[in-house]
Amino acid sequence: MNSRRGHRERPGRDPAAPAAVTPAALKRLSGPACGQPTRWSRTTWQHGCVTAATPSPLFPRTPESADAVLEGLDPEQREVATALHGPVCVLAGAGTGKTRAITHRIAYGVRSGLLAPSSVLAVTFTNRAAGEMRGRLRQLGAQGVQARTFHSAALRQLQYFWPKAIGGGMPRLVDRKIQLVADAAAACGLRLDRGELRDATAEIEWCKVTQTVPADYAYAAVKAGRETPRDPAEIAHLYAAYENLKRDRAVIDFEDVLLLTVAVLQDRHDIADQVRAQYQHFVVDEYQDVSPLQQRLLDLWLGERDSLCVVGDASQTIYSFTGATPDHLLDFRHRHPGATVVKLVRDYRSTPQVVRLANGLLAQAHGRAADHRLELISQRSSGPEPGYTEYTDEPAEAEGAARRIRELIAAGTPAAEIAVLFRTNSQSETYEQALADAGVPYQLRGAERFFDRPEVRKAGVALRAAARFGGNDSLLDEAVDLPSQVRAVLSGEGWSSEPPAGSGAARERWESLAALVALAHDFAAAHPGATLSDLVAELDERANAQHAPTVQGVTLASLHAAKGLEWDAVFLVGVAEGMLPITYARTDEQIEEERRLLYVGVTRARERLHLSWSLARSPGGRAGRRPSRFLDGLRPGSTATVGRAATGTGGVERGTPGGLPAAPRRAQRTPARCRVCGRTLTDAGEMKLMRCEDCPSDMDEGLYERLRQWRSVEAGQSGQPDFCVFTDRTLMAIAETRPDCAAELSRIPGVLDRKLRRYGTDVLAICAGHEVGADPLNAVSTTDRNSSEK
Repeated sequence: MNSRRGHRERPGRDPAAPAAVTPAALKRLSGPACGQPTRWSRTTWQHGCVTAATPSPLFPRTPESADAVLEGLDPEQREVATALHGPVCVLAGAGTGKTRAITHRIAYGVRSGLLAPSSVLAVTFTNRAAGEMRGRLRQLGAQGVQARTFHSAALRQLQYFWPKAIGGGMPRLVDRKIQLVADAAAACGLRLDRGELRDATAEIEWCKVTQTVPADYAYAAVKAGRETPRDPAEIAHLYAAYENLKRDRAVIDFEDVLLLTVAVLQDRHDIADQVRAQYQHFVVDEYQDVSPLQQRLLDLWLGERDSLCVVGDASQTIYSFTGATPDHLLDFRHRHPGATVVKLVRDYRSTPQVVRLANGLLAQAHGRAADHRLELISQRSSGPEPGYTEYTDEPAEAEGAARRIRELIAAGTPAAEIAVLFRTNSQSETYEQALADAGVPYQLRGAERFFDRPEVRKAGVALRAAARFGGNDSLLDEAVDLPSQVRAVLSGEGWSSEPPAGSGAARERWESLAALVALAHDFAAAHPGATLSDLVAELDERANAQHAPTVQGVTLASLHAAKGLEWDAVFLVGVAEGMLPITYARTDEQIEEERRLLYVGVTRARERLHLSWSLARSPGGRAGRRPSRFLDGLRPGSTATVGRAATGTGGVERGTPGGLPAAPRRAQRTPARCRVCGRTLTDAGEMKLMRCEDCPSDMDEGLYERLRQWRSVEAGQSGQPDFCVFTDRTLMAIAETRPDCAAELSRIPGVLDRKLRRYGTDVLAICAGHEVGADPLNAVSTTDRNSSEK
């Protein structure tokens, strides 16, 4: 189960959901930064009283004009920055400067007066990415632009419009759903271990972002090729119990934030119009990771407009298990025939040697994403060739990596510029021990966020107090400049000039405080004469943006958690069959996603890249492992596989509105409405009945009982619970609708194609009053037979 937990990892927050702003976080962010005036006089739903970021001397100088914003961009990046009208699709390979391109696009539009800052909404998937975007926009002079995660943007809208759209107080948002899932499992009589509980939680999240209801889970999971932690019927039952438990406790989860926002915008056209009047220009980063639910929300934000810029790379699609799909990115030109498409292939991150390996990995790929791969062209000078090492066992592999890392640090590479990347979180412990034994500092990626760490919060309080009352503090008497003041204050919190020996909690606390000391040095160097108050204001800004300083330590991270990051030296470990690709990746699509995961790992390296694998798990174990098939033809001594030429060279493809035939668009799902009173339905059970719970029912009670009896027999014969055949709600809907043909039956929610094929004949026979198994065209109904007998 450890490997499955590694596979379920999500970026940004626990477990496996896109990052969002919690109510507690909203409260923390609602006040002005220390010493800064509040910029808005009243709360508005688009800003939520968050003060605008103030210009920071720590960042580079703000460009003096709109044209100056374009300086330093390559031709393709400049095309992105100046394409301010109509739909724009940016296909950006790894390391090609996509964030630079889209932030300069927004800043150029704002600085040139073509875009009002408050009319732009830029959305991405993690708080870290949104914080980085806000920081870059700030330094480019584009204050007032909203850069948020999908969940954060939706939550602010939902909180603002809830009294108007729903009435009363908004339900409490739960930070972690895993305890609720555990309670639901107990209510169902399911005993789940820790791994199964986490995986079941991930399955529920997948259902919600793909808009799959409990009754349809088993079929949808099989169709998607999902590796379910328990029997699909049990997961479906658990999912239904979880939803009921939330309703009973009056709470919602992060996925509900998106679902409810979608429901409000669909149901209340006046609210949708108000949101669209506010936001008129949209930018979506990492568009290959959009889920169907997020795409639906984006469509509602857009309305009939097309002022949309999306950025992504199908070759970096590694979160399909969460419901993400690159189809929206790859189909963008069909959905928007007039779109401008810009391809970024100039790689500024990695050396030619690293880029060659990355291109080689994708040259052997298959599938739709591979058909649209981009051939990267390194813009850096030559570097060392990637290294490949085979070890006898995993501990030897970890010790070898630790030894090489220690040599790199001794040669001058900062520890913070080195990473060890692995496939699953369960591999971390071996490398933690090896680095600790070698005396190498490290940090675990995906742990608690920097500004949420207790020692950082305490340090912030101490620095703020010193800034206000420092004149009466004897600790500061001999401090002659800002860095020495910070060192003096933090020495009382546990910082010292030398780190504590070994690893563990004490070393992690010291690393956090050392990062603040280093930040003070950089801040003072960039702005001579800065005071402690200035630094405190900068820290507040960074906390709001989740723009953490660099912690000096080797990064240990899973490949999923490493997405969007980069280091001078990267050690890819455990690159063996059974781990990459992972054992439970069986279908062609799953294997190709594993290849893309390795591609993401390779492209994290700027200069040095080392790949390794072990023949056995433990010393003395059977040496039955072999290197990953993905390295065939790429590592020395292996057999080459014939690759394919890339279709994606750099450049611009301009759309011609009306000049390209649009591919048939998928019909948009219309809101489900009650067939009695016409109200929009959002509850899954009501949507199955196609009426409100309180609206009168015209159900045929006799037909309903006959359907229940038939279902009981059918379930008993197949050895599954009754609800896996049809739920009570679906049977009620059938008894109310009384369909007389397959077409009418298929329109009832819960009657999927598979169930229609398997049970349709029986159900139609029962609805017609015939015996199950009889030919409905020639059979005599039970009603007619009873009449003739009389």
